[in-house]
This record gives sequence, C-alpha cells and structure tokens, in this order.
Amino acid sequence: MTVPLTAPGIAAGAVLCFARALGEFGATITFAGSFPGVTRTLPIASYLAMNSDPDTAIALALVLLAVSLGVLLALRDRWLPGTA
Repeated sequence: MTVPLTAPGIAAGAVLCFARALGEFGATITFAGSFPGVTRTLPIASYLAMNSDPDTAIALALVLLAVSLGVLLALRDRWLPGTA
C-alpha cells in the first residue's frame, strides 16, 4: 500500500540522484584532471579502465558500490532510529 503511493517520489529521487552523479563526475574530470597518483579519483579510474581493461573497471565499480552500501548501513540508525 505504501510503495505505490511513494513510487513517483522514489522515481523522481532516482532521476535526480543519477543527474547529480553525472554532474559531479563531469566537474571532477574537467576541473580536477586525471593525474595518476595526484588527482585521480576512483570513478575516473574506473572510467579510464573501461577502455583498456573492463575487468578492472568492473572491480573498481564494485568497490565503489561496496563502500556506498557500507556507509548507508553504518548510518541507517541516524536516519531510521530503532532499525538496527
């Protein structure tokens, strides 16, 4: 009952999240550059690895996903008290 009522909000949130992620990536690759060992971030490393070694790119993407999931799980009590 709750999910159908919140579906438009969830869809809008997903679209905004995707748009923000693209915007942050573009700003990082444009202004920070991609100097190995100096300014290269994990998303940029994954993007660049996609051309030469797709397996490495997938591994880097999985690391990013695991870190994101870990942060969300670690902070869930802050947003949803009593769920731990």
